[in-house]
Amino acid sequence: MHTEMWEHPAVQDNLATLRRRGVHVVEPAVGRLAGGDEGAGRLADPATIVAAVERVLGAHDLAGLHVVVTAGGTREPIDAVRVVANRSSGKQGYAVAEEAVARGARVTLVSTVERPAPPGAALVPVETAAEMEAAVDKHATADVIVMAAAVADFRPVDPAAGKLKKDAGPPTITLEPTVDILAGLGARKAPGQVLVGFAAETDDVVANASGKLRRKRVDLVVANDVSAAGVGFQYDTNAVFIVGHLPDDTVGVVHNVPLSDKRAVARAVLDAVVERRRVLASPSQEQS
Repeated sequence: MHTEMWEHPAVQDNLATLRRRGVHVVEPAVGRLAGGDEGAGRLADPATIVAAVERVLGAHDLAGLHVVVTAGGTREPIDAVRVVANRSSGKQGYAVAEEAVARGARVTLVSTVERPAPPGAALVPVETAAEMEAAVDKHATADVIVMAAAVADFRPVDPAAGKLKKDAGPPTITLEPTVDILAGLGARKAPGQVLVGFAAETDDVVANASGKLRRKRVDLVVANDVSAAGVGFQYDTNAVFIVGHLPDDTVGVVHNVPLSDKRAVARAVLDAVVERRRVLASPSQEQS
């Protein structure tokens, strides 16, 4: 429709009546219209419509909760052109954000990936580990924080302001540790909050994930073997072990997700989050 049709008082009054009756309205998108003008009136993007349907028909077990998700690999500058980076595509983090929105959460996505946020999620673009830390710190009291991003462990101490020239010879790059965002969150974890870390491993996957969970005082660690076929970086599929606290107070695998699309993995991760919130809210946990 044309913008004048959408904004007409009769149309708006009728929409208001429908909303009062519980009808969910997917509003038109803004852009170029059939008559050559621009404004509100375009059919909403299919992804936006699907996301709206999922929000209406979804489990709603995260309704009313603030979920923060990080995605992508951080990039640490060497000079004005080059960076220290990793292979993370951000696909798994985006899948978690999509699933959280579908389950009724208010979602903040902190991402290094140059792609739009899933419909319904608020995007906070960042690039470096320091920028990601600052963005996450602003939402450190969120009900759930899922650190799916691959945050650099090291960064150049003194990045050059301009481009390093090849004819000057190979530069000496001295590295320093970045701040451990997940460990910082674990050290000041609020009661009832659920923290989820990710571990990309190539050996001893469950043992390494269990150690990470204990050291960083988090609730769950989602671990995968990135050397396996179809798993991890760049792929649309993933296979993970979700490591957490078992009923006997030990740490172990609470869910094993075989090779699946990343949205299915996201669903399993948030199922584990919901279960962990239930355990944390139980009277026995409060007494302990």
